[in-house]
Amino acid sequence: MNLNVRKGDNVKVLTGKDKGKTGKVLATDPKTGKVLVEGVNMATHHRKARSASEQSAKVKVEAPLDVSNVQIICPACGKSVRVRHQEIDGKNARVCAKCGASLEPAVKSDKSKKKSDKKAKDEKAEKTEKTEKPKKSTKKVPVAENDDGKTE
Repeated sequence: MNLNVRKGDNVKVLTGKDKGKTGKVLATDPKTGKVLVEGVNMATHHRKARSASEQSAKVKVEAPLDVSNVQIICPACGKSVRVRHQEIDGKNARVCAKCGASLEPAVKSDKSKKKSDKKAKDEKAEKTEKTEKPKKSTKKVPVAENDDGKTE
């Protein structure tokens, strides 16, 4: 199964007891179509002590959710969105269906790329203006000589 959700994405839960909660994806399983979301769908595991020094405990653990029950939150517009696939710079990338921003951390979409390119050019121009060194004059300055023929 091809998942539109990847490890590290922020997602919103659409259905179930944790409907409306958001969290970061900890793991994905494409074979079963499940995702683990941080702090969502918590299950209690009863851990038995294996030695006299250990204590038995009830441990809260994230249980997997079906990938159809979560939706990615776009980092640019902040809304939960569907995912579109688009080719950017010769690479297939996931793109926000509402605002068109790239959901890939390394790849920027056309809209955000144009803005960032303009900012980078402006910043570069400002830096070069500030860092330009004044040009040294190439005029030869006459050197004063003493009566002895020595230069001072």
